[in-house]
Amino acid sequence: MFREVELPEKLLKDQAPHAGEEAIREIRRLAQGMENLSVLHINSTSYGGGVAELLYTIVPLMRDAGLDARWYVMDNVPPQFFEVTKKIHNSLQGAKTPLTDNEWELYGDINMKLAKNFPPGPWDVVIIHDPQPLATLAFLDDLPESQKPAVGRWFWRCHIDLSTPFAATWQKLVGYVNRFDGAIFTSRKYAQDDLKIPVTEITPSTDPTSTKNAIVPDEEGRKIIASFGINPERPLMVQVSRFDPWKDPFGVVDAYCMLKAEKPDLQLAMVGSIAHDDPEGVELLGKLKKVAEHDQDIHVLSNEDGVGAAEVAAFQQLATVVVQKSIREGFGLTITEAMWKMRPVVAGNATGCRLQITDGVDGFIIGSTEECKEKVNEILENPDLALRLGRAARETVREKFLSTRHVANYLKLFAQSQ
Repeated sequence: MFREVELPEKLLKDQAPHAGEEAIREIRRLAQGMENLSVLHINSTSYGGGVAELLYTIVPLMRDAGLDARWYVMDNVPPQFFEVTKKIHNSLQGAKTPLTDNEWELYGDINMKLAKNFPPGPWDVVIIHDPQPLATLAFLDDLPESQKPAVGRWFWRCHIDLSTPFAATWQKLVGYVNRFDGAIFTSRKYAQDDLKIPVTEITPSTDPTSTKNAIVPDEEGRKIIASFGINPERPLMVQVSRFDPWKDPFGVVDAYCMLKAEKPDLQLAMVGSIAHDDPEGVELLGKLKKVAEHDQDIHVLSNEDGVGAAEVAAFQQLATVVVQKSIREGFGLTITEAMWKMRPVVAGNATGCRLQITDGVDGFIIGSTEECKEKVNEILENPDLALRLGRAARETVREKFLSTRHVANYLKLFAQSQ
């Protein structure tokens, strides 16, 4: 039921040219006394989602700091389980989608099996990410002492915007959450009042050394996007995200169509990946491709079309403007990636987007399709504005949202909980 993820080697010293030497020294200072601290991260999938992307960087960096950090994912789980947990995800973000008794039974059954097959440890710290394996701790508590792993501290890390959950779903889950020693949220604003455990705020990050953030030579980038039918000489509007209704992809298409009437040269690329734990994404991708059939300048592309990290880097780097029109957003990793590449970003008025962007300073926050169209047009019409926003955006990321800051915040939490 669990599989350890094979991790790449990532070194703190390689982060220094981007984050600065002081950021590395801070991590080394914080890690003193934590040599060989055993830390286990658990989430649902090793591919396709933002959580997986984060863990591929922060777990190896924790190792380089001297911790015994591991990452396990759920394995051999039936696809019906992920259909249920996607409903849970959506309802925690506010969708009124109650689960049936059978769906809750399946959720409990899988978490019980996870508990019975939990990595044996011992572990000083265990961090359970998001709702999929959330109930595992409750079922571990019900096992005989001889079958329980030795664990020092348990944390639930919620990556979802939990500020307006569907009450029926949250009431089913809050009891599981309150069994933990603490909860970690991207923003304290997401934490509900009925949490009885300490809450820590840790924002996600982007890895400046990753393939997705590597500088793509201009000519190579132009060839990459041209291979997908895009003309590099014409303006390009890009949204990179999972194919998820909360990202409002059809709203992006609508904003593009409104602009297209005034700017016939404009192109739109909707770029994303299909995550292993997101069956809803396949359906939405198909609908978007259907819409794109009516306009040869709309390009809907995924990993199934050969889009990987290098291709995403090229799209973000060569975009005239990047859009992230999220209705709900815990934290938009693709926003941070685009900001790091000095691209002007137009993002939805979701809490996570507002955490990342200061409106009018390092990007724009918009509340409607019409406003999205207006701000994208403003950027297209004013290259100096695009340059100013992009430069400010990169400095925002350097100051707040690089992997080194993320690791340092985790180390501070571990120090407080020892």
